[in-house]
Amino acid sequence: MTSTLALSATPHRLNSPTIHRLPNGLTIIAEQIPVDAIHLSLWLGMGSSVETDSINGMAHYLEHMIFKGTGCLQSGEFERLIEQRGAVTNAATSQDYTQYYITTAPKDFAELAPHQIEVVLNAAIPDEAFERERSVILEEIRRANDNPQRRMFYRAMQVGFDHLPYRRPVLGPAAVVEQLTAQQMRDFHAQWYQPQAMTAVAVGNLPVEQLIETLVNGFAEAEARRSASRSVSTAHPTSHPLESAYTSIVREELIDNSLQQARLTMMWRVPGMAELSQTYPLDVLAAVLGQGRTARLVRDLREDRHLVSSIGVSNMTYTRQGLFYISAQLPADNIAQVETAIAQHIHRLQTEPVTEVEIQRIRTIVTNRYIFGNESPGDRAGLYGYYHAVLGNIEPALLYPTMLQSLDADELSAAAQRYLNPSAYGAVVMRPAG
Repeated sequence: MTSTLALSATPHRLNSPTIHRLPNGLTIIAEQIPVDAIHLSLWLGMGSSVETDSINGMAHYLEHMIFKGTGCLQSGEFERLIEQRGAVTNAATSQDYTQYYITTAPKDFAELAPHQIEVVLNAAIPDEAFERERSVILEEIRRANDNPQRRMFYRAMQVGFDHLPYRRPVLGPAAVVEQLTAQQMRDFHAQWYQPQAMTAVAVGNLPVEQLIETLVNGFAEAEARRSASRSVSTAHPTSHPLESAYTSIVREELIDNSLQQARLTMMWRVPGMAELSQTYPLDVLAAVLGQGRTARLVRDLREDRHLVSSIGVSNMTYTRQGLFYISAQLPADNIAQVETAIAQHIHRLQTEPVTEVEIQRIRTIVTNRYIFGNESPGDRAGLYGYYHAVLGNIEPALLYPTMLQSLDADELSAAAQRYLNPSAYGAVVMRPAG
């Protein structure tokens, strides 16, 4: 039995998507907005975090192979059909989700949407194309490893997580990718690329009923071909225990000959999307410290004391757990002073209320960015698709500004006291040689 739920726009939110669920478990989210384009994205609530160590990199490799043809679309034909209509297509793989999308003119949506569904659901993954693409993947890994910023991030994630799969790179290590087989990938695709694990989002200038009908028909046709050609099975991510909070300073120092300036990362283990209500005050604290020239760390360490070239703060929220993540680029001689200063700022968050002026600044930033981030079909589809893929619910996405604006100084201090210990954190330092 299908079900349809329309979420109405209110003065507090701009969005009014319709959610349509099918008996096979597929969720379709559709919204008409007066922009002369349609953005269709297909989301899976899985990425590299569902992999075992022995196949790390498979989800990203599969993202590439999705475009290598199906039983009824030859390799390259999907891209040709997209390009000849002036549409665009792309994809992305993360730890917690995989996304495929096209943006097309409304008049071409009914023709092109079924092709997008077909390549995702019925990827053939032929042996020869698999072997050819391996060199592309290995080159991508090599380029990532040659990038100092990427290298720093990879090391930070390994310090940030002892055992959760977020510690591994999405691309996987070259030694593992070199051993993957096409049959392993076909099995992985059959296991994870199921309609019940998918969210299809279409936003643009067509009636919602027409958007939904096109997607329902496209999936029905693709599923009929799939069931006739390949058996399928369902899968669930492996459950991992959460990482414990740091009880001391865990430090790793590296020398990197390619650097002109040092890098410093400090991080705290914090809740993920599974404890969504706990992430809101941490988002605000990240903005208080590092968002904009008047943010505390930016003003103090970059603008006033000139101790860093750049500094940023992010509350990185993965599905199961997150990291409160501070990163700076700075002269090597300033590392100890900057680390001490950051710890002092964290202590101040615990002991002194965030000012009303700062809170109001964050409220304004959040509100404006939410409005700006709702302007295009792609923006809205990304918002709905991400939240539904990782949470199974888009309501928190629509209420995000309201939730942040409701926080007060006491709640922010409580979050800092609970999760941000100035005497216990993970730290990675990367210094230039000499």
